[in-house]
Amino acid sequence: MRKRRKVKNHIGTVHAIAICNLAEIGAGTMTDATVPSHFRWIPKGMTVEYVAKAQTDLEAVVKIDPLPSFEDAADVPVKAEVTDSNDQVVFRAIITMWVTPKR
Repeated sequence: MRKRRKVKNHIGTVHAIAICNLAEIGAGTMTDATVPSHFRWIPKGMTVEYVAKAQTDLEAVVKIDPLPSFEDAADVPVKAEVTDSNDQVVFRAIITMWVTPKR
């Protein structure tokens, strides 16, 4: 995510909720690509940790680890880590996805 006026807060850093949105879109994209086609998913919750001020462009990396068997409905934790242009971690989140078989 580029640091630009649209995502800045009143102190000139990237707004906390903009970072949450970055993490959630990354988690959703990765979950959609990972979950078998006969399953569906929806975000159920998000726990966040603001580690440092986000003063540059940002990059999110998301992971499902360990990968579940996708047999039954389950909460699937997706880990997101956001770093700045200097590779400093500025944000961490666990986004819980509710994954269920399609009916």
